Amino acid sequence: MTDNLARMINVDDIEQKNNIDTQYSQLKTHYDKKYKAGWYFMNAQPRSCFTSVLLDEINDYQKSVKCEMENSRQKKYDYLVLASDVDDVFNLGGDLAVFFELIKKQDRDGLLTYATKCINVLHQNITHLSCELTTIALVQGDALGGGFEAALSSNVLIAERGTKLGLPEVLFNLFPGMGAYSLLSRKVNAVKAEEIILSGKLYSAEELYELGIVDILADKGQGETEVYRYIDVANRKANSYRAIRKVRDICNPVPYKELLDITKIWVESACELTHKDLRMMERLVMRQTAKNTQ
Repeated sequence: MTDNLARMINVDDIEQKNNIDTQYSQLKTHYDKKYKAGWYFMNAQPRSCFTSVLLDEINDYQKSVKCEMENSRQKKYDYLVLASDVDDVFNLGGDLAVFFELIKKQDRDGLLTYATKCINVLHQNITHLSCELTTIALVQGDALGGGFEAALSSNVLIAERGTKLGLPEVLFNLFPGMGAYSLLSRKVNAVKAEEIILSGKLYSAEELYELGIVDILADKGQGETEVYRYIDVANRKANSYRAIRKVRDICNPVPYKELLDITKIWVESACELTHKDLRMMERLVMRQTAKNTQ
């Protein structure tokens, strides 16, 4: 760490993050005035997945940030950081318990409603709320399924060494339908994206960094420091970083309609699952729950 960066990133700066505003039940938020960074930490219950409540709260928080950006005379946010308040877990993905019940009832409308909530918050993150800011994902624990998709949706993905990221949906004969293909195929290529999706494999942060999927690889326990390190560099080269983000938006757009059309395929695929597939999903629900109680 350089002397200048060490002066900017000190213990007080990072500990300041712990002064959390708790206006939500499954989301904790904090505004870092010095760096103009909004932090939001997921803590879903009873499982560390994307519950409907968590999705609603993320959506509300994103809207509040966007409103402040649009209505404030002074620019309040330069960065928005998605992280987790659960040890060793970023997010375990879709709410499989909800999927299980909706699929058993063949409730296509319910599945589409849930999936639409997912892509709404992902698309806002992909497009950085249609505002002049940068979205960052800080992965310090397992990011599976929709959790991996959420991390991928950020403009910058920072992951600590030893964390696991992957798309296990193929284990119960489904596919990740809320952005994985769109986001991975733009980071690597369609062939590699399909390989990752169809393998069901959990990848280490190190492997994904080598593939160019993880943007910044942090040492264990140093993820927050790497967030501020990135912010320091980006602020010193703000014009270049801002321009590249705009170029990326032009060259690799992810239209909302693309995400919605894919979720509709996901809904139909989900309703085709067999009893055997659902039994496997049920076992994974138990694993999700057990992860939360460890």
